[in-house]
Amino acid sequence: MNKLKTARSKLRTYAFIDASNLFYGGEKSLGWKIDYLKLIKYLRKRYGVSEVFYFGGVEIHGYQHDYLRHETVPIIQLEKKLLNYIKKQGKKLNEAQLLLLSKHLQRIRFYLKLDQFGYKLFLKPVKLYHQEDGSTQRKANCDVDMAFYLMKEKDNFNTLLILSGDGDFLPVLKFLKTTGKEVIILARGPRTAREIRQFAGNNFRDFVRLEKDIKFEK
Repeated sequence: MNKLKTARSKLRTYAFIDASNLFYGGEKSLGWKIDYLKLIKYLRKRYGVSEVFYFGGVEIHGYQHDYLRHETVPIIQLEKKLLNYIKKQGKKLNEAQLLLLSKHLQRIRFYLKLDQFGYKLFLKPVKLYHQEDGSTQRKANCDVDMAFYLMKEKDNFNTLLILSGDGDFLPVLKFLKTTGKEVIILARGPRTAREIRQFAGNNFRDFVRLEKDIKFEK
């Protein structure tokens, strides 16, 4: 009996969220806002998830992020730096600059909430890329980071829930499946690579169908 309990305790399910693929710009096309407390509760109840890893980007405004010491941008320190900057420079900034800083501060506080809810955050600084047409594009590509932690944590889970439809993850997911891991894909149908859907087969779940379970209600 004790051996059976021990075996069951080792059967863990981990969830990995690729925010850039699943969420960024997604709520407009979804037509509804996601309640992230409901989401983590749903993952725990429906799939028995014990750890939820969240990979995303954050604007750092000159904050000196030490890649060698920190695996994620420390958001509490980042919030303090941004508030201090606004306090000191606020009178010198125009309305548009203050509005932009306010939006970035809201994003930081959103991440602080996720941390309170129980998400394990892995945040990268957003970088600016200048395009040939003169425009700029913001990116915080976390694919390599997420793939690294999928491999780093592979001995700690038996079932893997991937919230992403990015085809770049296919090689690592195929490998994990060959080691006996069950892989479930929870992603938005139109944003899911064809090869990922083929790989998942019956283990593909369309994120759009979760509206009644995780929709944010005012």
